[in-house]
Amino acid sequence: MPDPEPRPRASLATTGVAFVLVWCTGYIAGTLMVAHAAPLTALVWRFGLAALAFGVLATLARAEWGDGPARVHSAITGVLMLALQFGGVYLAFAWGAGAGVAALVIGTMPLLVAALAVAGGDERLRASQWAGMALGLAGVALVVADRIDGHTPWPAWLALLAGLVGISVGTLYQKRHASRIDLRAGLALQNAAATLLLLPGAWWLEGLRYAHAAEFYLPMLWTVVVNSLGGFALLFVLIRRGAATGVAALFFLMPPVTAVFAVWILGEHFTALKAAGFALAALGVWLATRQARVPA
Repeated sequence: MPDPEPRPRASLATTGVAFVLVWCTGYIAGTLMVAHAAPLTALVWRFGLAALAFGVLATLARAEWGDGPARVHSAITGVLMLALQFGGVYLAFAWGAGAGVAALVIGTMPLLVAALAVAGGDERLRASQWAGMALGLAGVALVVADRIDGHTPWPAWLALLAGLVGISVGTLYQKRHASRIDLRAGLALQNAAATLLLLPGAWWLEGLRYAHAAEFYLPMLWTVVVNSLGGFALLFVLIRRGAATGVAALFFLMPPVTAVFAVWILGEHFTALKAAGFALAALGVWLATRQARVPA
């Protein structure tokens, strides 16, 4: 009788590939969107419309919205993974951080998630998985090496560190507390919480400033429909079905894949160094995830 494991493992791998491809388009769309809007305002648009869309989907499907604690857990996850992560990254861009610095800081997320998961007793990692994490980070460093400068101001560093903490702690928090609610209802609550948290800053500090132009609306709609509805739905499924460190390791592939997209869309160059970084990151992800167990 054949081993029943390959099918769920293959399914999870396919979901992981789809997640990486969808998620990476968000960096391109986000860059285009923030060029025509204040950073927090752009996020209020994105998260607010995503909350509305997920809320409509949950209502039409008559999904269960969970009890009080489940809703609170979803809201906290939204504050961490959406408001804190993206708020930190977008503010860092506005305060002078380059894309390479941001990618390198956020690229340490899998290592931080792994350390927190092990320290909290959630998971145990083998030596080969730690080696994969190190190789993945080295691959990210090679990909973004030509985009790192020494002129990033300290407020931007603090914002990026806040974003790193948000996505790292949020990943573990969702795995532990917020994965039992309906996907549509949970994501509606997460996006609504992020919107409410960022709205005062977008209003009072930025005056809800954005350009009434297609250059803003088109990438903004892409981030809502493709990245929020598609990307976060895939991430929700991955976190629910897989180990948190295995899911986090996929983020090593984000800078290399985004670099490939940037060649096609933004006209950037894909160098031999980036190609080597891509290969190294892919090897690291393979080592970090190949021994992860997938629930039946």
